Amino acid sequence: MDAAALFRTACQARQNQDIESAIGAIDDAQRLAPDDPQIAAVRALLYYESWRPSSDLFAHALALNPEDMQLRRNQALALVSEGERDAAEALLERELQRQPDWSEGHSTLSRIRLTAGDAANYDRSFADACARQDGSFSLHLAWFHQAALIKDWDKVRSILAKAELRYPGQSALRSARFYLAAESGDEAGAEAAYGDVANLADPGLDLCKVRYHLRKGHWGAAEQCARRHIGTPAGAMFWPYLSLIWRVTDNALAHWLDGAPPYLSVIDLDVSSRQVSDLADVLRRLHILQAPYPEQSVRGGTQTDRPLFFHPDPAVQAIRRTIMNAVRGFVEALPPPDPRHPLLGANRSTMLLDGSWSVRLTGKGFHASHSHVNGWISSAFYVALPDQPGPPPSGHFALGTPPPELGLELPAYQTVEPRPGRLVLFPSTMWHSTIPFDAGERLTIAFDIKRP
Repeated sequence: MDAAALFRTACQARQNQDIESAIGAIDDAQRLAPDDPQIAAVRALLYYESWRPSSDLFAHALALNPEDMQLRRNQALALVSEGERDAAEALLERELQRQPDWSEGHSTLSRIRLTAGDAANYDRSFADACARQDGSFSLHLAWFHQAALIKDWDKVRSILAKAELRYPGQSALRSARFYLAAESGDEAGAEAAYGDVANLADPGLDLCKVRYHLRKGHWGAAEQCARRHIGTPAGAMFWPYLSLIWRVTDNALAHWLDGAPPYLSVIDLDVSSRQVSDLADVLRRLHILQAPYPEQSVRGGTQTDRPLFFHPDPAVQAIRRTIMNAVRGFVEALPPPDPRHPLLGANRSTMLLDGSWSVRLTGKGFHASHSHVNGWISSAFYVALPDQPGPPPSGHFALGTPPPELGLELPAYQTVEPRPGRLVLFPSTMWHSTIPFDAGERLTIAFDIKRP
């Protein structure tokens, strides 16, 4: 087989999530064509995704693809994964001096600093670049969204004020002003800004409008805004909010969407205590970050940084096989297909991962209520739990609890007591959270099955 055929084999294996076969094929391709730019780029990515050392491979790929900024970003992430955070930051800082409008580079550098616990200086590259005369409007907006991710509202206000002064009249600033007021709890400001955005059509803005209407108790307006996106590529963002709207208005469609009883499966997997203990040891070694990702639901803990189920460790691969068998059983037991439904209407013939990760929470840690807009089926698998989490329901999984900032008095559909070896499966459109525990360590695996 020639290098081109081996490259195609590697790409197909990666698409099928058979990462070890992909690694074998791309290694063979590289031996035949050591200076092929495509082969070098994909090989570096496969090594990174499978938890192998890859920073040198990205450096080689960049020598062949010097203008590929995605490779530059990935090289920085690879350096972090190898314990070279200072080198990763220096690499990005050098590139941002050369290309100050590279917003993804600023965002990546901010996330590296935030997950290292550097909350004070996480955005200084954004600030420096935007202070220059060549700081673009799009870069100001990227800085705005980065600060908004961690709800640093004073900084968000300052960024917006700078952007409004430098770029007056931009329509995106009206959306930003409304978003800031609505999400920061400035009710008077949100009411004043709503008129400026009422006729603007954008999925992200409409999501903010739905949340605003829910806080105000405008159920009809919230539903109308959400419904217009169902059936579009943005529809997955709005199903969780329709669930809340229908529940709070006693609409039977809530039972149609979420199930009655809810679509939830709690499975105690056939795994030994030794298997679980060995798996816990592996996972602890993978938690190299010091703080959670700003966009994730983790509070008081950390999350792993690459696709967990692509890790070649035998303990990880064994639990992946066991878990995927359980997922197939869950899918086979679902009610008949309903093409209108986000869970029941999906093609059930293929099941690929949209992501897999581990979360390690410590004393009083928890997950804020959230949903997974890119997934079809979501999960929680319990590996290690505190000896004394506190009185029940401390540490329990809660299904159907709305985000507290919306002010909706809706109880959980159900809570689940965690146990080592227990797997919980549920629709990705379903709100879910965990209840804080008193002290100790809570180690889990989670994953999404890709929306077909």
